[in-house]
Amino acid sequence: MTVDNVLHVIAGTFIMLSVALGYLVNPWWFAFTFFVGANLFQSGFTKWCLMADILRKLGLKDEVACSK
Repeated sequence: MTVDNVLHVIAGTFIMLSVALGYLVNPWWFAFTFFVGANLFQSGFTKWCLMADILRKLGLKDEVACSK
């Protein structure tokens, strides 16, 4: 799997989990949903994502590197 694939899986999991926790446990969990969305929003403009950097340091490869 590539950084992009894992990043989408992690973001989707965080969003679904935080919405469920916000509905079932405490509405303050929706703040985490907002945080994940805000990070996705800013990375669309800046082309920088902390989670992607972490995944690269853990050894995952970008798509370009995997196709060589």
